Amino acid sequence: MKKKVLSMVLSMAMATAMLVGCGASSDNNESTTTEEATTSAEGQVYKVGIVQYVDDASLNQIVANIESQLDLLAKENGCTFEYEDYYYNGNADSTTINQIVTELINDEVDVLVPIATPTAMICQAATEDNQIPVVFAAVSDPEAAGLVESNDAPGSNVTGTSDALNTEAVLDLMLEQNRDLEKVGLLYDKGQDSSAGPIKDAKKYLEAAGIEYVEKTGNTNDEVMLAADALVAEGVEAVFTPTDNTIMTAELGIYEKFIEAGIPHYCGADSFALNGAYLGYGVNYATLGKETANMVAEILVEGKDPATLPVKTLDNGTATVNTETAAALNLDYDKLRDMCDGLVEVQTAEEFD
Repeated sequence: MKKKVLSMVLSMAMATAMLVGCGASSDNNESTTTEEATTSAEGQVYKVGIVQYVDDASLNQIVANIESQLDLLAKENGCTFEYEDYYYNGNADSTTINQIVTELINDEVDVLVPIATPTAMICQAATEDNQIPVVFAAVSDPEAAGLVESNDAPGSNVTGTSDALNTEAVLDLMLEQNRDLEKVGLLYDKGQDSSAGPIKDAKKYLEAAGIEYVEKTGNTNDEVMLAADALVAEGVEAVFTPTDNTIMTAELGIYEKFIEAGIPHYCGADSFALNGAYLGYGVNYATLGKETANMVAEILVEGKDPATLPVKTLDNGTATVNTETAAALNLDYDKLRDMCDGLVEVQTAEEFD
């Protein structure tokens, strides 16, 4: 996947950027049959602006699958989805992301595809006046983030795919693995909206089970490293992290700390397990990327209205276990198989193949 380094000087006022329209988009207010849409799409070129929040295995997997699915849909519909010149990575910096979105609007993209909640919120604000369609990916709670009025009826130009986490299911796996668990660490970034709900749910679950919990947070790699050290010092017996991009980017730097201390790390995405955590649980991010691309095509090719196109929430149920970490911790994960819709085995790597 191509990486761009953003180098731009914003010489145009934001107000001017907001006046730019979408060149090739279909009229979202018109109902169009699939056959009519395919015919009208032939030869059309659609500009797709993809804005990734940060570089990590899960988000990289989403982008790769959005792009490959757009290529497939382009062949099916006889059109072109241009994304190579309109892909940027914001490196978790809100100022940079704002600049990226402004430039994409100036480039007259037909749709914005922000990856993760912070990027989606910036795209929402930037398109409030111009109403360029926004199709987000991997937003854990679109309603709580204020991105949509409801998942069933978004109500504006913003819709997309959600990676909502079943926190209770992750903690059920944790307790099945160790039924004598007495103290759990909660490791997350307080600034990540995707972590707020799951951490609240985790506290409620652990309190009901009579299990003590210790919270440690960080919003940089160095802070996460210190937080991991603190959890080890506190003597926690397991650690839970939701779909938190800050912790995800630091996982390769902390997983050995937990292994050395004999602490399994349970997380809200398969990429954590790929990067060394004991177990990741949640949606299939490759599938999520494809579904996001499908929604882009529904809006641009079929003329569907984002305001009435429901948010797509994928099923949880797949556990990903790092077999090297399991062996190092002497954990038998076979007992978890019957509690999951699927169980995938991985070994430590930086990126998915």
